[in-house]
This record gives sequence, C-alpha cells and structure tokens, in this order.
Amino acid sequence: MSETGESAIDDALLQMVSRESTSGLPHVCFVPTASGDSGDYIERFEAAFDGRAQTHVLSLFGQSPWDYRDPAMLLDMDLIYVGGGSTVNLLALWRRHGVDEAMRDAVAGGTILAGISAGANCWFEASSTDSFGPLAPLNDGLGFLRGSACPHFHGEPGRAESFQKWIADGSLPGPGTAIDDHAAVVYEDGRATSVIVESAYARASIVEADGRLRDLQPG
Repeated sequence: MSETGESAIDDALLQMVSRESTSGLPHVCFVPTASGDSGDYIERFEAAFDGRAQTHVLSLFGQSPWDYRDPAMLLDMDLIYVGGGSTVNLLALWRRHGVDEAMRDAVAGGTILAGISAGANCWFEASSTDSFGPLAPLNDGLGFLRGSACPHFHGEPGRAESFQKWIADGSLPGPGTAIDDHAAVVYEDGRATSVIVESAYARASIVEADGRLRDLQPG
C-alpha cells in the first residue's frame, strides 16, 4: 500500500475489480482491525486509493471520525483490503462482531479479498504469527484457503526457517504459502495462479510437505 499511488499490487487489485459502481469508481473497504484501527494506517489507505476508488473503512473500535460500522457493509464492496497487525486479535474480534460471516458472504457475492501480513494470514487455515511475541504456529484462521501462510518470509529473522520446519513436522498444515514483503499471491477458486511483485528481490513460494520450496512464478 503506497501513499503515492505507485504500487503494482494496488494497481493489480483495482484491475481485478470487475463490478464498478454507478460513478465508475470501485468501492474499496479497508479493515484495520489487526492494528487496533490505527488512524495513521487508515490515512495511508485513503491516500493510496484517493481518486481511484470510493474508500470505506470498517471500524470495530468506533474511533472518530470513522465510528463503528455494521460488518454487513462489506457485502456492498468490490474489494476488501485487510491491514496487518495481530492475527490472533483480528480473528477473535471478527468472530465476536460477525465479520467472519460477512466476509464469507461477500466473497460468495464476488467481492475480491486482499490483505497484508495478518490480513493475508486470516484467509488460510493456519499461519506463522508473532501475535504472542515470539514466532509461533497458529492453527486458526477463516479457512477460505487451504494450508498455512507465512508473511515477511525473507524479511524477518527466523520466519523462513521456522515455517519450513513447522510444515515439515506437521505443526502447521500444508501446503504452505510463503510470501515476501512487496509480493502478493493471487488465488482463484482456491488455487494460486500468479504472483505480483514490486521488487526484484521479492518472491513467493509454496512450501512442500517435506519443507522444500517451490517458487511461484510472477504473472
């Protein structure tokens, strides 16, 4: 997410939106639950999509000026963008407020789902998380996608080694999806179909059952 509007990933997401509003601009909703509805994070989102989308924010903390919103609003969105932070806190709050079911209904209606870090973890059955401090396997998620996710794969110490180990020893279910910073994996009908990268060094891989990596190809 770039405040300057120069993001290949954001551009690709907007291009994927097939249903436009009557004004010609897609409705894009940011869900910053994992960061505690960080005001700075919300402002970054609005700057990134300014003039390119009608922006909305699903706030569960009711902080001014966004105030609490009914999760049913998600059903009217073309694209839902989930921010990073604590995966554990995100899942707990979503279930309490019914966001998980609203997400399920939204994707069934054709809404595109996307997310960063915790916002990527949440779609899978399980993930690698630092929600409890040290990195740990989290066997919890919405289960929209099979297997486990690991964001910041080569960007944070210990991420790669621990994720490959947890997939290999069964601590996390496979397949594993390993995602670098500045990379995004596109899923269609539950299958990884392509990778979008914003850096020559960014990539994404599938972690096989034995812990070995199989790189996904940009496309």
